[in-house]
Amino acid sequence: MVDETTTIKVRPATPTDVPELCAFLNEIIRIGGTTANETPFTPESFTAHYLAGPGFVSCFVAEDADGRPCAFQALERYDGLPEGWADIGTFSRPDAKVRGAGSALFAATRDNARALSLKAINATIRADNTGGLAYYAKMGFVDYKVDKAVPLKSGLPVDRISKRYLLAQG
Repeated sequence: MVDETTTIKVRPATPTDVPELCAFLNEIIRIGGTTANETPFTPESFTAHYLAGPGFVSCFVAEDADGRPCAFQALERYDGLPEGWADIGTFSRPDAKVRGAGSALFAATRDNARALSLKAINATIRADNTGGLAYYAKMGFVDYKVDKAVPLKSGLPVDRISKRYLLAQG
């Protein structure tokens, strides 16, 4: 983990970020175990999913000390969520994590979600993703549902834990 001594810069993602964000998300998928995504993204499918799809709400990027994207966090809406909710996904560059990037991203995402009058944010995490579960708990998310034995493409069953963050709270 890289220890950044300066404030983490967080900004909205742009199309120029797509190659780098797509590359590190695909590396996370290749490594396995920390994302529900199992199929690598092309730049076009990444853009459609995280920057311009019909459910798009927001996508923020955290930059490292060199100004390179080191993590991103996206919100999207889809039909399976209650009205006024959005789903969150958070991804960090696997080779050089930056301390504080996740907290900085969530502050921007949370503030933007409140400005959009959303009621809650949902995070659904694989039960074997202990880092993801710990991160969302640290951000104030609480468990509210478990989907048991959701099969991966390999057929391996993995529970999915859904956590929520109510935006009316402090």
